[in-house]
Amino acid sequence: MENERFDRATRLILEALQADARQSTQQLADRVGLSATPVWRRIKELEERGVIRRHVALVDREQLGLSICVLANVSLVRHNEGAVEAFEAMVASSPEIVECQAITGEADYVMKIVAPDMKAYDQFLQAKIFKVAGVSSVRSNVVLREVKYETAFPVP
Repeated sequence: MENERFDRATRLILEALQADARQSTQQLADRVGLSATPVWRRIKELEERGVIRRHVALVDREQLGLSICVLANVSLVRHNEGAVEAFEAMVASSPEIVECQAITGEADYVMKIVAPDMKAYDQFLQAKIFKVAGVSSVRSNVVLREVKYETAFPVP
């Protein structure tokens, strides 16, 4: 059964680009059974609609010397707009924070933070997180090893 959102060729294009975004339009066309021009048009339409947000290279963090990965649960004292905006502005301006989600449950946010070592992570906490008014607690969980890390989404 075809998905109402994407036809078969578009799904194949999305799957192929998620696996390797450096493929040429011709390579993608050969893979999905279309000519290059319709594939190019579909990609442009997907970019315009925001389905494809960016084309990026995945870099090995440990090769960059970022050997510590921490999942930090952050709670705010209050949820007024000023506290939320200040916290989210700090998140947006901190390259050490590679993911941040607002969540339900005991914490308000969960973040994925990378650093060279524990000392650098502690310095990051002191210089950035704890400087934001309204942060009440941070619970840090150090990642021992990544069991699964995928950036590709299943395309229904």
